[in-house]
Amino acid sequence: MKTVPTKNIKIAIASGKGGTGKTLVATNLFHVLKQNKLKVTLVDCDAEAPNDLLFFKGNLEKSFDVTQKVPVVDEEKCTFCGKCGEYCNYNAIIIIPPSKVIQVVDDLCHGCGACSVACEFGAISEKDMALGKVSRYSITGLTSIIEARLKVGVLSPVPVIKAAIKEAGDNSICILDSPPGTSCPFIQTVAKADFVILVAESTPFGLSDLIQSVETLKTMNKNYGVIINRTGLGNNDLYEYLNREHIPVLMEIPFDRDIAKHYSKGEIVTKSRPDLQAQFISMFSSIIETPVYD
Repeated sequence: MKTVPTKNIKIAIASGKGGTGKTLVATNLFHVLKQNKLKVTLVDCDAEAPNDLLFFKGNLEKSFDVTQKVPVVDEEKCTFCGKCGEYCNYNAIIIIPPSKVIQVVDDLCHGCGACSVACEFGAISEKDMALGKVSRYSITGLTSIIEARLKVGVLSPVPVIKAAIKEAGDNSICILDSPPGTSCPFIQTVAKADFVILVAESTPFGLSDLIQSVETLKTMNKNYGVIINRTGLGNNDLYEYLNREHIPVLMEIPFDRDIAKHYSKGEIVTKSRPDLQAQFISMFSSIIETPVYD
């Protein structure tokens, strides 16, 4: 097997929409690096629907809850002045002074603490609210998977994603399997990455979402390239856009029944496709050998 150069690097695998093959890329890149005896961590940042562990057998090493401080109002001390509600940018405090009614909407609270600063009467304390869980699984001696899992009913996965990435540390190759889309969870994931691999399809819908992802990464000053999945499907508009914008095509994965069959069974595709395994290795080597990442 070809020797693969290595260095500590965080690579985010992202896409503008779901179903483009983001998890296919993340799990297979993790597998080929594992096969090369490299120290690599896969972080499943899609906290609302994590599924990377379906492709591997791991042993649970540690697990911890992710919590957030939310305010608790002591109505006996509260003067119903309304300052806490004025300071809250997220409209998480409902207050009706004439009726002496005050209510904290925990699901809207972002734990910023502004209301505690605003209150001059010591009427606000804090409690922990569970947001989700982060779990680390050992796959081999050198590799592990960290799963971010949001608690059902919680609105934002961002704090859970941040905790999972922090748990990964900086002493290995780290693959961040990003949530789909270009909203806050996507931004929080790619913000920590040294390089972003965007997975796209050559369809009008795929191109539209890729453009949104690219424009977002431009504002973040991130280095990125594109893997085109299901080549042979759609039209050439995606290729024309990438050429026009001088965006590198890192790899192409064909629209192939054999790939779909293995993936649908929760199998690692590169185990039966040495051609794809070689492409993943070549792509990774080209990313970390580029001078800008030194």
